[in-house]
Amino acid sequence: MSDFSSKIRLQKCKYMADEISKVCTLSDDTYKALCLSEREHFVPKGFSRHAYKLDALPMLADQWISSPLTVAKMSEALTCKGADSVLEIGCGSGYQALVLSKLIRRVFTIERVERLLMEARERFKNLNIHNIHTRFDDGQNGWKEYAPYDRILFSASIPKIPENIFEQLADGGILVAPIEKGHKQIITRFTKENGTIKSEELDDCLFVPVKDGKGY
Repeated sequence: MSDFSSKIRLQKCKYMADEISKVCTLSDDTYKALCLSEREHFVPKGFSRHAYKLDALPMLADQWISSPLTVAKMSEALTCKGADSVLEIGCGSGYQALVLSKLIRRVFTIERVERLLMEARERFKNLNIHNIHTRFDDGQNGWKEYAPYDRILFSASIPKIPENIFEQLADGGILVAPIEKGHKQIITRFTKENGTIKSEELDDCLFVPVKDGKGY
C-alpha cells in the first residue's frame, strides 16, 4: 500500500465521518476512530467505490456489512471512554471491530461463519492490527475465558439477550444490541449496576438476525 493511496483513503474516511456527524452526534473519540478506519479494505471486491457512502453492502453467506452510520451509532452508544475490553458478537467483515480497536485497548470478536472470520483475520493481519482477538463460535456462547468485559456489542439482532452474556458483562459495564420488537429492531443500551440490568431504547436500526450454531 503506497503512502499516497493511504492518504486518499484517510481523506475519504474523514469525509464519511463528516457526513455521519451531520446525521448524529459523535464524540471526538468516535469521530477520530471513524477517520482512522479505512472501510475500503472491508467491503467486497467490486464495491470499493461505495466504501465511504453511508450504505450497508452485501457480503458472502447472505450477510451484510453495516452502514457506517449504524456502526457510528452503535460505537457511540457503547460510551467507550474508560473501557479496557469489549466483546463483539458477530464479527462479519471486521469493520465494526476495526472501529472499536481505535476506541478500546482489547477487542474480542466472535463470528459463526468460518469463511467470514478467515477473511476478517486476513484483513486485520494485512493492516497490522494486533489488539483484535477472534474466535470461531456461536456468539451466543460468549467468550468466558476473557470475561468479564467492560463493554459488549451485538452486531446482529436478537429478541432477548441470553443470561450467560449478561454474566460476562462487568459490573458497571454497558451492552448494546439491536433488539427485535415485532417488525422493528431498536438499538438498546443495557447497563449493569450492582448485578441489576437496566435498559434504554435509543434508535431504530436494521441488522441481520443472530443465528444458532456455526456456519461454514
